[in-house]
Amino acid sequence: MRWTVHGERTLYDSDWVRLTLVDVELPSGARYEHHVVRIPQPAAATVVRRRGEILLLWRHRFITDSWGWEVPAGEIQEGEQPEEAAVRETLEETGWRPGPLHELGSYFPMNGRSDQRFHVFVADGAEQVGDPSDPAEAERVEWVVDTRVRELLRDGSITDGYSLVALYWALGS
Repeated sequence: MRWTVHGERTLYDSDWVRLTLVDVELPSGARYEHHVVRIPQPAAATVVRRRGEILLLWRHRFITDSWGWEVPAGEIQEGEQPEEAAVRETLEETGWRPGPLHELGSYFPMNGRSDQRFHVFVADGAEQVGDPSDPAEAERVEWVVDTRVRELLRDGSITDGYSLVALYWALGS
């Protein structure tokens, strides 16, 4: 059953996020306003595999006041393709340039509330070209062996949605 959209109005808008109210009508005829979070640019993530290892960041997220392991990821800039963003973000956050990327897929993490789409890639190797250009991104950057990554997934040490999907896809491929 498809819902009918009658209009949309913006409640808040910034470079990072737009909050809107969308006037929708259900097939039953019921009509109401639904909050939607619009993300101006989609996100890109990459998992880099090298000799059975995966490149991860250990970082703190102030919004949830939590620490955890994450894959390198970030926003796609104007005029940039998702693959280009994945390479740029990995390089900025880790100092490693991933080899050729292979797309694992893309998904909408909260399609009931947001239009944000994540693109997930895997590379079969990487070259260290220096230190991370943005040291505020992570407390540390490490190559973690596949078996340890599987343990981190099982014990709840990885709670970030980007990373969960990217790692499960990468380890399953």
